[in-house]
Amino acid sequence: MALEQLSDVVQRCQALPDDSYTTEDHDVFTIAGRTCIEEGNCAQVLSIVLDEKNQDIVRCMGWNLLPPLIQVLLKKENKNLSQCLAIFNHLLQTCRPKELLIGLLEQLEQDDPDTIAESLHLLLSPLQKVLLSLGSRKASSLGMTLSTVLDQVAKLPLPHTKEQEEDDVFSLCRCCTDLTDFVRPFVQEAKQNNLSRKAQTDSANKTAGEQNKCKEDELQTELLKFCMKTLSHPLLEVQVKDPDTLAVSPLRNFATEILTSLSSIGESIPTLVYQPLLKRKQVPGFLEEEVRYPKESLASLAHLVFVHHLAADTFPSVFSPVFCLRCNMEHICLLLSRTEESRIQKGLELYEKSLVRVEDGSLPADLLEIKSFLAVPQNLVKVMTICPRHDLRTRGLKVFQLSIDKFDTEAKYSFFQYMLKTSNHSGVEGYIIKNIKNQIDFALQPGNGNTWFEGAHLLPLLRKVLSLPDGPETDLLQYLDRVMESLNLLRYLVIRDKVTENQTGIWTELYKIEDTFIKPLRVGVNMSRAHYERELHNTMETKRGKAKEESVLSVSVGDEKLPNMTSESQIQALHSALHTFDMMESVLVRIEELTEVKENL
Repeated sequence: MALEQLSDVVQRCQALPDDSYTTEDHDVFTIAGRTCIEEGNCAQVLSIVLDEKNQDIVRCMGWNLLPPLIQVLLKKENKNLSQCLAIFNHLLQTCRPKELLIGLLEQLEQDDPDTIAESLHLLLSPLQKVLLSLGSRKASSLGMTLSTVLDQVAKLPLPHTKEQEEDDVFSLCRCCTDLTDFVRPFVQEAKQNNLSRKAQTDSANKTAGEQNKCKEDELQTELLKFCMKTLSHPLLEVQVKDPDTLAVSPLRNFATEILTSLSSIGESIPTLVYQPLLKRKQVPGFLEEEVRYPKESLASLAHLVFVHHLAADTFPSVFSPVFCLRCNMEHICLLLSRTEESRIQKGLELYEKSLVRVEDGSLPADLLEIKSFLAVPQNLVKVMTICPRHDLRTRGLKVFQLSIDKFDTEAKYSFFQYMLKTSNHSGVEGYIIKNIKNQIDFALQPGNGNTWFEGAHLLPLLRKVLSLPDGPETDLLQYLDRVMESLNLLRYLVIRDKVTENQTGIWTELYKIEDTFIKPLRVGVNMSRAHYERELHNTMETKRGKAKEESVLSVSVGDEKLPNMTSESQIQALHSALHTFDMMESVLVRIEELTEVKENL
């Protein structure tokens, strides 16, 4: 039935010019032709399609046969595969490019990852041929195609291990390789357009050059959008493997091709990386700068260059490590401000690679006037304290210390002040105080004296350290790290600094410290101990009252409820808190003994 309908409509249309087929003709041809292919009558359809008398009909309506043909080609095992492939190839040679483009792009829309990969592998080469046949009118169609393809690639799972990339278990690597082959001739065309435009100096040709400029720029713009989008996904999402980890890495090759493409279409890799510092001239084109150069894509580019050393040979050697760090701080800030672990990891890697080339103690304090030099540490604090992955928290702390080591003494001093004021985290504050102690210890070594970590400059910093956030009512368990590091610093100062030398100024400041820190802390310890001893007594009484059953208790300490746990666990937690208060008091007692002895000398 369908074959008869197809034959009838073809015979009827043979006598008509190709611009006079009715809507009914299109519908009957489409439905009957697709049904014939689905029912296996592919040999008959091939005969009709190849018939010389039917070429105008095929040119106008043949593209409607693409959906069932492509389904057969994707399944591969169909007995009619060879006939369907012949029909498909003839349609590609005969049908109008615009309609072929629409038909092929519609067949790219898939949801199953396996089907997505197979569809891309099958259709990218035909799409390339269709687009190349469009000549100078191809730019917008290329942009639409690349956008559709990348949307499909984004649906594929990402390989996270070396083995997953080697085996290409999710087919992403093959898709990236196919995509590289697909885009290469368009990149070459844009490159030739650029070269021709630069060589066009004859005034007689200038007008023609200006007329062609828009189309040439549009092709370049579409390719730029493609490169920027791939830098964001998949390249920012995956961990590119270095050669010593994976000798042949399809994803590393893909990243290299993208950077090469950027250079080929006239984009300077160094200028893109250093865009935050190098004010770009106004570029005429179709996109505003932040849309043309998305910040996340530029951060991904910087990571590929500085961490994986891709396109490193394009960088002038005159750029100093400090200049490189300044430029990368914007990218680092962006990456570390995100919650996705892949971005956090790349931010840490980029920051570490940017810092290691800088000489220790060389970064001046005026860098802290640059917003990113203060924003990055704040983002690092979030990574160190709330990131779910332990390895990223640990690496964050390592990079945080590395950044401190690169500052000169004045910058360290200013940085410590800023972090004590803004971090709002006891562990971070305790870590900063430990660094302050180390800097003071270094300054007190013979020949290492400086004006920032001894004498008059040091005292304001010590006053920030040797204080309680809420006086005697400070939650000592919440601020445990800060309080203990402050006590350790004070104990160190009274042991290390002689009363007669008073290099740190601690002995002239001690009476104030007693009023603002030592006495309030002792009151706080006594109040906290009494409170926890009462809670311990009540918990033990409750346990004795319900000795025959293991009860679950909820105990309040201050305004906070401890998590529900068994009475044994509650008792253990309360004993631990009391032990902490004993530890604080023992250090307090030791400080008081040391100050009393030294003051009496």
